[in-house]
Amino acid sequence: MKRISILGSTGSIGTQTLEVVEQNRDIQVAALAAGSNIELLEKQIRKFRPELAAVWSEEKAKELKIKVADLDVKVVSGMEGLIEAAAIPSADITVTAVVGMIGIRPTIAAMEAGKDIALANKETLVTAGHIIIPLAEKKGVRLLPVDSEHSAIFQCLNGEKNNRISKILLTASGGPFRGRTREEMKNIRVEDALKHPNWTMGQKITIDSSTMVNKGLEVMEAKWLFGVDMDQIQVVVQPQSVIHSMVEFEDGAVMAQLGTPDMRLPIQYALYYPERRPLPGERLDFWKLTEIRFEKPDMDNFPGLALAYRAGKTGGSLPVVFNAANELAVRMFLNRKIGYLTITDMIRAAMDRHTVIPDPSVEQILEAEQETYEYIESRW
Repeated sequence: MKRISILGSTGSIGTQTLEVVEQNRDIQVAALAAGSNIELLEKQIRKFRPELAAVWSEEKAKELKIKVADLDVKVVSGMEGLIEAAAIPSADITVTAVVGMIGIRPTIAAMEAGKDIALANKETLVTAGHIIIPLAEKKGVRLLPVDSEHSAIFQCLNGEKNNRISKILLTASGGPFRGRTREEMKNIRVEDALKHPNWTMGQKITIDSSTMVNKGLEVMEAKWLFGVDMDQIQVVVQPQSVIHSMVEFEDGAVMAQLGTPDMRLPIQYALYYPERRPLPGERLDFWKLTEIRFEKPDMDNFPGLALAYRAGKTGGSLPVVFNAANELAVRMFLNRKIGYLTITDMIRAAMDRHTVIPDPSVEQILEAEQETYEYIESRW
């Protein structure tokens, strides 16, 4: 029986992880952590009976304690609570599905406690990969990717340990505005940007996908996960989201992982690796598919991807600024305080003014994040 802790249990990845748990019935939930959705969290607690539940909001944690007073569950709050849930002794694997740089410290705590990581929090590697990768090696823990693209690459590399990667071909759907110019995107509304053509995801990642910033984050994450240079990662637009990513080896062979757009597959693969389990759902029908299209990404009209390559190649604290500026900009866009195109304008401005720290500590990473927030808030 495997035991897991889920950070971000009420979000898209968290709820789908619990679907996988329910389907397989040989995983026990040791801990659940959420932001403020205690209504859903209470339902999850009653169904999966964890020993610990963490809520980011202290006030909401107090409410939850009252709601679950009849159950044998400890309720904690804040960063300390999140860290306690991540490193809970009874768990074998921690699913990091929280959004943003809030995931760095809990991920480190889980690894320090010897937990394998089912990684769905890409910001952790984007901003602190130089800390996370050596720590995983030191502690002998596995980083098991949950993002569909990184899971695809991970699957393509099975059995290829001693063979060199020539190139990673990271696929992208192109988002809802593929083919549009910046002029045509001037008046994009929140509702428009939240309509992804293929995937059902949380709000923040859906906006990131529409700007191609998400693909930029995935490029930087892939650099750390698979030990390649930024120049070895090529983004390929594949609008149908049938090929989830590919690997080209030095002999020219290309291996690809294909499937329907279903996040439960990479989640289940990470939880049970290296075993594959039955998974109900739609299957690819190649007779109906008939063709798969590929396109070059448009970095002129979607500069978020170009800025990500610049951040990843420069390294140090610049990816922190890229990520922090985007997090705040997306939040402001969702709150209708800025226009759609301002998101990438903010990222560029924040990066242009930043003095790069070559090898930042966790404290310096968090300081760079805060400085970026303060700069943006003073300008917009």
